Amino acid sequence: MVLAGDGIGPEVTDAALRVLDVVVRRAGVAVEVTTGVIGGAAIDATGEPLPAVTLAQVDRNSPVLLGAVGGPRWAKGPRPEAGLLELRRYMGLWANLRPFEVFAGLEDQSPLKRPHGIKGLIIRELTGGAYFGEPRGRGGEGEQGWALDTMIYHRYEIERIVRLGFQYAERAAVPLTSIDKANVLESSRLWRETVEQVREDFPAVMVQHRLVDAAAMDLVIHSDQFQVVVTENLFGDILSDLAGGLVGSLGLLGSSSVSGQPGTRGLFEPVHGSAPDIAGQGLANPVGALLSLVGLMRWSWQDDALADAIEIAVKEALRSGARTRDIGGSDSTESFTQAVIKQLQT
Repeated sequence: MVLAGDGIGPEVTDAALRVLDVVVRRAGVAVEVTTGVIGGAAIDATGEPLPAVTLAQVDRNSPVLLGAVGGPRWAKGPRPEAGLLELRRYMGLWANLRPFEVFAGLEDQSPLKRPHGIKGLIIRELTGGAYFGEPRGRGGEGEQGWALDTMIYHRYEIERIVRLGFQYAERAAVPLTSIDKANVLESSRLWRETVEQVREDFPAVMVQHRLVDAAAMDLVIHSDQFQVVVTENLFGDILSDLAGGLVGSLGLLGSSSVSGQPGTRGLFEPVHGSAPDIAGQGLANPVGALLSLVGLMRWSWQDDALADAIEIAVKEALRSGARTRDIGGSDSTESFTQAVIKQLQT
């Protein structure tokens, strides 16, 4: 199912679908694609950011490819982003996988002095923390005005995300870096305790506990040390965007919001926002959407062959010099997509 969303969302999801069509035709595979509305587009059509008709479509389908949601048009009234948060909750998704990599040919776009070979995975918890904690609200007036957000985590929420992190680290034979703020936050102390309990089931995996402020600094200075990272919702949101800066652009990052084990449905979306300032101009970078499609194939379809074909084609297109404006080039969304399709065909 495809939810194109707002801003550049329809442009990048269209690019992904065109690449998908080439891949499945060459593989002799049939794929049925359905579409729905979410975010601002859904508000315009139904008055709600996540209408019941979209949820009904989600229930009938397997994985969901999402474009982007939000924009200044909907600054008043229902917020488009509420539709995305509710969709993640409705689908029961609790882990967000955000790979980052400095691609060959794009080293000059990274601010790192030695960007070659930088590659990692940030696993972000999705259901707890300050984004969902209750109570929340505002009150008072004038200088006595106040705002309240609650950061709350249950042990089971921490355990399942940490276990997933250990599984990825074990498979890659690398250390697991757990990021918290245990010197200040009680929720982080529970987080660290839970990591220590789960590590007993993964004796071969070395664990590195890092405080989020120091980790943010070292992610820039020693990026190669962060190969598999697991962290809570707010910290993961911030650090994964930082990783986008390290590789050259948020437009290069895809993500997978999942639950359980591979073979189950999920929500797959580029990390970037709706970028309303360039929407409709053919300037959007489709790489994030293409790599989100790769994530869909690997997780929900468990088809590494199709996933590899697209991932290699994207990397070869970048290596050969195809670049959109955000990564120092002049390619349009269309010409970059054609460069990827050319790689698939050759």
